[in-house]
Amino acid sequence: LYVEVARDDFRLENRPMTQSRVSVLTGVHRKDVRALWEEASPAKAAPSHVSLGSQLVIRWATDPRFVDREGRPRALTRTKGTPEAPGFDDLVGSVTQDVWPRAILDEWLRLGVTQLDAEGRVVLQRDAYVPEHGFDEKAFFLGRNVGDHLSAAVANVEGRDHPFLEREVHYLDLSPDSVAELAELAEKAGADALKRLNQRGVELKRRDASKRSATQRIAFGVYFFSEPTDGDDESGSDSG
Repeated sequence: LYVEVARDDFRLENRPMTQSRVSVLTGVHRKDVRALWEEASPAKAAPSHVSLGSQLVIRWATDPRFVDREGRPRALTRTKGTPEAPGFDDLVGSVTQDVWPRAILDEWLRLGVTQLDAEGRVVLQRDAYVPEHGFDEKAFFLGRNVGDHLSAAVANVEGRDHPFLEREVHYLDLSPDSVAELAELAEKAGADALKRLNQRGVELKRRDASKRSATQRIAFGVYFFSEPTDGDDESGSDSG
């Protein structure tokens, strides 16, 4: 914690932070600072199984081999399929040869990422890797999503020349039926927006694969929340 705070919060203006300066600030030996410094970066990366899960879902939702005519993820056979109708094994094999497809399928069924339909085919429940069960996966997405949202809000408060997108709409004094209708609308609108960004992101990532300048990352997310009110708040809507 000492090393992290010193590195992130005690930088000198227009000068890069060095391991030697962190050592002086904290009293932690420089070789230990170096070891902790090197460990800090991977901590923000997705766990390997989450990263693989995201890659597979993106492939399933965007690759022409695995979507139907309407652009929706196909229901896949549990094993290998044909070139015209590939199966779940083909999906996994298109991303990695290091993991047994059956192991992924069993875990995804447990997490609620997929289900089996009446014909025993594998059906993707969402166009993004969002497990319904599994604390480690949920904890990772909680940390990353909330962290990115807060970073965008803080950057806007600090006065960026080009503010990040960070808006919301809220209403008070609604009935449960109205909340349910808005929740359904938000689910559809959010899914449509995420799908469009996802499809274009895949195209741009392929285009940028050989560019030395491809060192940036982006995050785009949506959320919906509701709770009872105490009746003392003013009614209305706003965005900000």
